[in-house]
Amino acid sequence: MLSLGTSLTNQNAAAVLRDGLSRVAQGETQVDCSALEQVDSSAVAVLLAWQRTAAARHGKLALSSVPPQLAELASLYGVDNLLGLAPQAASHRH
Repeated sequence: MLSLGTSLTNQNAAAVLRDGLSRVAQGETQVDCSALEQVDSSAVAVLLAWQRTAAARHGKLALSSVPPQLAELASLYGVDNLLGLAPQAASHRH
């Protein structure tokens, strides 16, 4: 399982992207977001890149413990469905 640290922003996105891409390319699809406290749009971009890599291997990322801020950003950019976050995000609105 890929475990994200407390921050995934433009300051560390390149390193997180690179490390995660190699893991996803090897078949890792579980991503633990429970420690994330600080995110920006870079986090969405990293997860989308990982998702593309997983899809190329006929897999799909499974995100767990996604913080509301990350789910909201994915929804704002219209990619919550691509990341498998739409049902969870929808349940928070009602």
